[in-house]
Amino acid sequence: MKKTVAFLAGISLSAIAAPAFAQDSDATFTGPRVEGIIGYDIATAGSSVDDDINQDNDQSIDGLMYGVAVGYDVDLGGVVVGAEAELTDSTAKTEFTDGDFEGFGFGNVRAGRDLYFGARAGIKAAPDMLLYAKGGYTNAKFDILSNDGTTEYNQDIDTDGFRVGAGAEYAMSTNSFVKLEYRYSNYSKAEVDFDGDLADTDRFDVDLDRHQVVASYGFRF
Repeated sequence: MKKTVAFLAGISLSAIAAPAFAQDSDATFTGPRVEGIIGYDIATAGSSVDDDINQDNDQSIDGLMYGVAVGYDVDLGGVVVGAEAELTDSTAKTEFTDGDFEGFGFGNVRAGRDLYFGARAGIKAAPDMLLYAKGGYTNAKFDILSNDGTTEYNQDIDTDGFRVGAGAEYAMSTNSFVKLEYRYSNYSKAEVDFDGDLADTDRFDVDLDRHQVVASYGFRF
């Protein structure tokens, strides 16, 4: 985990320091933007369901997350505000390690698509550097991996929650930027989605925590 986070941070900081792009002194943080995202993703059973008795049960899954985001910002001078939306996926899934099962509180699952809608606000630490905080709604799916030896079942746990985070954005030019960001998500409600004629379950309480460290590269129009 630590090596992955350090690697991603190194990539982002290298991009920020790269001299290949001449900085435009008129760069602003206004207008629509689109960006690609990659980073480290870990989802864990929350404190209300964590298995503290069985020390061999690592109730977490981690992997590489990737996706795209769009947004619109308004530069008010020293302050920037904006709205954003994001679609990502992840390679995180439960595994057997040295005979121990990473139960994650939900059995055998893998992370699915994650939708996010929110807002951010920040201050310009320099004409080309924005420090910001963000928050909003997130809906994530976790695919249930199961079969009875004959039939493979296709079910999803559909979860709802909130996300908060903070980051730094560096304007490489008037229309390109890089970002480094940390965000935390908590999912508190869920339902099981069934394919076919079976109706989805009623919503029930869950407690899932998600931590992500991500780097982005994007363009402003």
